[in-house]
Amino acid sequence: MIVLKTTQEKVLGSLQSVCGIVERRHTLPILANVLIRKSQGHVEFTTSDLEIQVRTSAEFDGDAGDFATTVGARKLIDILKSLPADQTVSLTAAQNKLTLQAGKSRFTLQTLPAEDFPLVQEAADFGPSFAVPQKTLKALINQVHFAMAVHDIRYYLNGILFVAESKSLTLVATDGHRLALAQATLEVEMPKQEVILPRKTVLELQRLLKDDKDEGAPIEMRFAGNQAKFSFSGMEFVTKLVEGKFPDYNRVIPKNHKNHITLGRAPLLASLQRAAILTSEKFKGVRLNIEPGTLGIASSNAEQEEAKEELEIDYNGDAIEIGFNVTYLMDVLSNQGQDMVSIALQDANSSALITVPELDGFKYVVMPMRI
Repeated sequence: MIVLKTTQEKVLGSLQSVCGIVERRHTLPILANVLIRKSQGHVEFTTSDLEIQVRTSAEFDGDAGDFATTVGARKLIDILKSLPADQTVSLTAAQNKLTLQAGKSRFTLQTLPAEDFPLVQEAADFGPSFAVPQKTLKALINQVHFAMAVHDIRYYLNGILFVAESKSLTLVATDGHRLALAQATLEVEMPKQEVILPRKTVLELQRLLKDDKDEGAPIEMRFAGNQAKFSFSGMEFVTKLVEGKFPDYNRVIPKNHKNHITLGRAPLLASLQRAAILTSEKFKGVRLNIEPGTLGIASSNAEQEEAKEELEIDYNGDAIEIGFNVTYLMDVLSNQGQDMVSIALQDANSSALITVPELDGFKYVVMPMRI
């Protein structure tokens, strides 16, 4: 049976959109496979890692009739990538094997039965759905993703908090040392819903969402007690949620810092990157020396080497000397595209609040460190 016949470009695009979650090593060999299901002329591709399931469908030429099988996802993608984009490829199924033909090339791949593929059981209690443009959600994720924890034993920090309430969607990420928050307005009124999306889900969404200028296509979201479901660009994405109580982010965000500096994002980032060269591997500290008119940046290491930078600033507040992990400052600056940033400070022992004048809903809080 000819399962599908189309150009390399078309089938590769569909496969790549679902295969980002496929791990190279698995306890269950079938999880390295993609489920290919054909019915009524549509071909569906589904992948799963037991926590996340991604599905997309497309119409291809091929024989009529229903059919399902699973085949190694990475191998199939690697073969397709090695072929020219405009080449016609066909997938033919016979005797537990799948044969891919393109021009004079022919590849025969082993399959595993479709009925053995572990599909994620979808929750029955999804809340009301709401939609935002893909570009909006991608921008929100880009503004906060770097502040997620990695392999923290406080597992609820290894992800992003999504809060839909009234007409706003808020995303928050923190690793306990810094916190990033971004906000967007929704078209519809929503009852309050709070969920924590796992790190892998966040990074996969970031990869799949479109942010083209003309890409107003919405992403539809629905949350259940232990699951979230996203539908966009002909794809369906179901993921388990992280259980646990996310920290109260409103208490972390400083409200009344009296000292404010607004300066160019790019010059500040460049100065910090230079100073970071002479920080030690374990101890990524830089000292900021803020005085009327100037911002001094200094770093040193165990070999007694030191770097000093100075930026002119429009500032006439208190003189403050404060230490930070330079990576936390560079992360926020390199993940924003705007020209200016504002930093609000109280004293050497209080956390700093970084905001972006052109970006209303964004806040970044970073704890100081002793140097």
